[in-house]
Amino acid sequence: MIGLSSSKLQRRAFMKRIGAGLSAAAAFKASSAFAAPKKVRIVQFDALGVRTGVMEVDKVEKPPAEWKKQLTPEQFEVTRQAGTEVPFTGKYANNHADGLYTCICCNTVLFDSKTKFESGTGWPSFWQPIAKENVAVQGDNSHGMQRDEVLCTRCDGHLGHVFDDGPPPTHLRYCMNSASLNFVPRGKHS
Repeated sequence: MIGLSSSKLQRRAFMKRIGAGLSAAAAFKASSAFAAPKKVRIVQFDALGVRTGVMEVDKVEKPPAEWKKQLTPEQFEVTRQAGTEVPFTGKYANNHADGLYTCICCNTVLFDSKTKFESGTGWPSFWQPIAKENVAVQGDNSHGMQRDEVLCTRCDGHLGHVFDDGPPPTHLRYCMNSASLNFVPRGKHS
């Protein structure tokens, strides 16, 4: 009888430890759901494209369902799933107006029309971003190619790719998707 009682006590103690572990895991998961948002540093610009300073802002992170509510199907495909629009179909490929290009997902200012050029590729192309802090570049080995993917620093939205066949002074070509951008005429607020 003593062996049976000892066995029951050991089993109960074991079950209590498991229960405590599960409770701790649930508490950790709940606390991480309310963790402070990640911060990133981006450069802010006024409506004229004048640099107003570097700011630390919350990184924009949303579940896919929220992005789908905010974006059109094409914008979601391009920005959240690293898609590419068909060349010569994007609304900004032939845009020659003066202004700023912002991220369609989070409104971060990304490019100035003063650095846009005709690349002949069918996508809006720029020889530099408005601020290096506002875009991130990472390796992309998809589709059997080695390329450099360009992302919005604030929300990780896929913008396009950068190549080293652009004009002076940088010799870079930031080949962007219109679906990932919003154009704001200079002097207007987005």
